[in-house]
Amino acid sequence: MNYLSIENLTKSFGDRIIFEDITFGIDQGQKVAIVAKNGSGKTTLLRCIYSQTPGGESSDEIIDSGRIVFRKDLRIAFMEQNEALNDKNTILEEIFSHDLPELKAVKEYNLAMRLNDEDLIANSFEAITELNAWDIEVRVNQILSVLKLEDTSKLVSTLSGGQQKRVALAKVLVAEADILILDEPTNHLDLDMIEWLEGYLSKSKATILMVTHDRYFLEVVCDTILELEDQTIYKYKGNFSYYLEKKAERNEQRESTVGKAKNQFRKELEWMRRQPKARGTKQKARIEAFHDVKSVAKQRLDTDELEIPVKMERLGSKILEMHHVGKNFGDLKILNDLTYTFKRNERLGIVGKNGAGKSTFLNMILGLEGVSKGKVVTGETVVFGYYSQELLKTENESQKVIDVIRDIAEFIPLEKGRQMSAAQFLEKFLFPRSMHFNFVHKLSGGEKRRLKLMTILMKNPNFLILDEPTNDLDIFVMSVLEEYLRGFQGCLIVVSHDRYFMDKMVDHLFVFEGEGEIKDLLGNYTAYRKQLQSKNSNKKTKIEPEEIVKVSTLDAGTPKEKIKLTYKENAEFVGLEGEMEKLEQEKAQLTQDLSDINTSNEDLMIVGEKLSKVVNELETKTDRWLELSEYV
Repeated sequence: MNYLSIENLTKSFGDRIIFEDITFGIDQGQKVAIVAKNGSGKTTLLRCIYSQTPGGESSDEIIDSGRIVFRKDLRIAFMEQNEALNDKNTILEEIFSHDLPELKAVKEYNLAMRLNDEDLIANSFEAITELNAWDIEVRVNQILSVLKLEDTSKLVSTLSGGQQKRVALAKVLVAEADILILDEPTNHLDLDMIEWLEGYLSKSKATILMVTHDRYFLEVVCDTILELEDQTIYKYKGNFSYYLEKKAERNEQRESTVGKAKNQFRKELEWMRRQPKARGTKQKARIEAFHDVKSVAKQRLDTDELEIPVKMERLGSKILEMHHVGKNFGDLKILNDLTYTFKRNERLGIVGKNGAGKSTFLNMILGLEGVSKGKVVTGETVVFGYYSQELLKTENESQKVIDVIRDIAEFIPLEKGRQMSAAQFLEKFLFPRSMHFNFVHKLSGGEKRRLKLMTILMKNPNFLILDEPTNDLDIFVMSVLEEYLRGFQGCLIVVSHDRYFMDKMVDHLFVFEGEGEIKDLLGNYTAYRKQLQSKNSNKKTKIEPEEIVKVSTLDAGTPKEKIKLTYKENAEFVGLEGEMEKLEQEKAQLTQDLSDINTSNEDLMIVGEKLSKVVNELETKTDRWLELSEYV
């Protein structure tokens, strides 16, 4: 059943065409992702689509031409990258601000309970029962708990940017919409939250249209990929692995077509230079055909190669040493007693929950934050390059792109005494000459981040610290950045929630476990998750679950009498634990195979399909285990 139809849609900003005459449809239950390079118009397309929904008329995105048609009577929820929340609301008020009958009934019931109005309580109780909305609070509490938003009395105005992003996500998920439109839903989520959201959306019956750069997310959740390229849409009916395979085939076919057109163009050009008089019908047709061939032959094949042969200062024998370093803010412990010596070619990943002190740790290394005890010793030859989550400084906004680079250096020193101009350097960083004189404030968020990353790399650092480098970068830029970092000969520290990026870039992890404790774990992120899952699995088998009776604040009635498991159900419960452990191991192995750079596209597709099946089976068995565990 078709839920959304896009017909001949065109959108432009002044002379710049974002997309032209694009047509596609989305059916019920499809989970669709839009991928494209930064600045290609992914967010603009989502905003155009939402502007045609009831309640979305206030959007400032006005389409030039075409039609956007939704099936009637659908619930549609939209989460933008920069959501405009009501600062005067509490978290709970903002989440319940949807104009949905179920949420309205729950709000009225809560109000009646606070007022202790028996008549109002009876009426709202009846309304909730008729709407079958008694499970809403349970779902809300689960979502808020996972997203670390337990204190729902806080005002939105007091929240950090990351917390507000999570409130916006919770608000969308609570809506139980028929269609979810999500723009970068994994931004500002820690790794546990991302994995939970991955499972939540995989099981959801909602139709999903989203933009995300998380490649594991694309692999597991999505069944259709829409690529926005050259102002048009290419549709791939499969997950991310399938898309990569088919895109490679399309590029090969395109290269072949352009190659043949170039050969034909050379032959026809000789004929045209003889200045034929277009008197006959055949000559006129040949001249018209020549211009068609010319347009194909002149197509530029973008290979997305990021080559940065920048000269790097050689590291000395002493790089960075931390001696019994401790850090605390009052009673909050960040570090207890850390001693560590960084070595040549260090490739360290840092993981931990939000607020565990990861950014503080980086600032101590850089000397931007003092230590409470111990000392940090930096070698004389170390040149830090620090990429933070902040965008370019405000003063850069009024500059042109090329001037941002020229302010650092007109020429960049390369290996073997060579030089590269600022314009050439921009092109290497996938900024074509047509963009060099654009103002920075006109760039997309991803393009600004790419430009900032470029200003850091061109200073020839030999110790790179990257704090969430993949936020807002498209998957194409991330791939070429990975290629550069694999050849980087200096030290590298990465803080990232991009699991795919972490798996490729690091060989050991600092795990911030809280209370100032840091664990040094050999291996990449997948190895860490595998160890964590094994640890949790052992806990489940050793610890007897306590009987906990939860009484909803919505339903103040008597809790249901506990029912014992039958012999058959008890046997099923015991068997499920072993099956879940095997599935967790299989999931970890498939995830590791997925991140192997030597895996072919064909094998990636097969592994992706297996992983999707394993995840679905694991979720089904986990749900059943949780259901039975209530009566053990």
